Amino acid sequence: MADHPLSEEEQERRRRAIKDLMPKTPFIGGLGLVFDKYEHDDVTVRVPFREDLTNDGTYYHGGVVAAAIDTAGAAAAWSNHDFDKGARASTVAMSVQYVGACKKSDLVCHARTVRRGKELTFTEITATDTDGNVVAHAVQTYRIV
Repeated sequence: MADHPLSEEEQERRRRAIKDLMPKTPFIGGLGLVFDKYEHDDVTVRVPFREDLTNDGTYYHGGVVAAAIDTAGAAAAWSNHDFDKGARASTVAMSVQYVGACKKSDLVCHARTVRRGKELTFTEITATDTDGNVVAHAVQTYRIV
């Protein structure tokens, strides 16, 4: 935590840095995840289609879908975070309901922040293919301290 409150400019600089940092981490970078939208509490990420992320060359593995959903939710949590409250974070809980499949298409995950508490941020995420067909819905609890 900062010794003194951060200016709004510094808060915003740190929030924006998340968008550049996340895709450079080994796992997220390995997915090839990119940000299509990064606004306060409203984030869209995309995983470009690759056969090596599928079960059979056609349909994404469920773990890839879950990882993209988790990352989108985390990004939404960070996108409007108050860095005076801390910068250590992790997903506390996530529930994913798979309702379709993503067939030879980029996977698009839209996340929005539902509520911010003292330490916990609650997000909702919808994953679709590029035509907008729903692949999965999720809710996530993310903790930043």
